[in-house]
Amino acid sequence: MKEYKPYKSGKVREVYDVGDSIIMVATDRISAFDHILKNRITNKGAILTKMSKFWFDFTKDILPNHLLSVEAEDMPEFFRQEGFSGNSMKCRKLTMLPLECIVRGYITGSGWESYKKTGMVCGISLPAGLQESEKLPEPIFTPSTKAEPGEHDENVSFEESVSCLEKQFPRKGREYAEKIRDYTLALYKKCADYALSRGIIIADTKFEFGLDEDGNIILGDEMLTPDSSRFWPLEGYKPGQSQPSYDKQFVRDWLKANPDSDYLLPEDIIQKTVAKYEEAYTLLTGEKAG
Repeated sequence: MKEYKPYKSGKVREVYDVGDSIIMVATDRISAFDHILKNRITNKGAILTKMSKFWFDFTKDILPNHLLSVEAEDMPEFFRQEGFSGNSMKCRKLTMLPLECIVRGYITGSGWESYKKTGMVCGISLPAGLQESEKLPEPIFTPSTKAEPGEHDENVSFEESVSCLEKQFPRKGREYAEKIRDYTLALYKKCADYALSRGIIIADTKFEFGLDEDGNIILGDEMLTPDSSRFWPLEGYKPGQSQPSYDKQFVRDWLKANPDSDYLLPEDIIQKTVAKYEEAYTLLTGEKAG
C-alpha cells in the first residue's frame, strides 16, 4: 500500500496530493483565536465533511465546486484505513485565490467591534444605531487575507482585495474580486434563506475559491460548517446582545472566560461542543449526524 503524507497541514485540515486530485481530511482538531486547541472533538471531522457535502450539492446551480467524492472506495487504499473514514473528501486540484471571502448578514464579532469604533466594517459604511447581532439591511462582503497558522487573518477593503489578487494574477485582480464577491453574496443569500426555514440563522460565514485548469472560478475548501460560520438558533433570537450559538463560538466564549486555560478544554465543554455540531447538522439536513 502506498503511503501518503500531507503537503499542507492547517489548523483543522490536512491536504494530500494523490496525483490527479487531492484528498482533504477534516481532523477532530479545533481552533479558536488562531490557535489549535489541545483537545480533539470526537466525530467533528466527519460532521464537518458531511455538512460541506450537503451545501456543495445544494449550491451547484450557482457555481461548480471542487468536491468529487466522499466515498472511501473512490480514494487510494491508504485513505480506507481508520482515521480517514467519513472525514475525507476527494477534490479537484485548484489554484486557490489568496483571500477568505467573508460575508456578514448580521453585525457581530470583529465586525461589531469595528462598527462601534468607526461605524464601518472593512471600509463599508453601515447605518447608524445598529445593535449587536442585528440583521444588516443587506449582507456585506468583507474579505480577509489568509494567515499562516498562529498568525491573524487581516480584514481588507474591496479595493485592497483587488490589489491582493492583482499581485498573483496580473490584469485579472478586479475581474476575480468582483466575481468572488458576487458568488459569495449569492451563495450566502440562498443558504441563509434555507437555514432560516430550518430554524438556524447564519450570521456570517466564509468561502474560498480557486481556479481550475481553464481559469474558471470554482468553490473550494469547506462550506458553511460550524468551523467557518456563526450559526444561531432562530428561536429566542434578540438583537442588542450576543446570541447562543451552534458553532465554535461556544468554545470561544469559554476560552474568553478562562484566559489561563492554556487552550485546554474540560471534558464537559468537549461534550457540549459535539452536541452543538450534531444538533446543527440534524436541523439543517434532517439527518442524524451519527
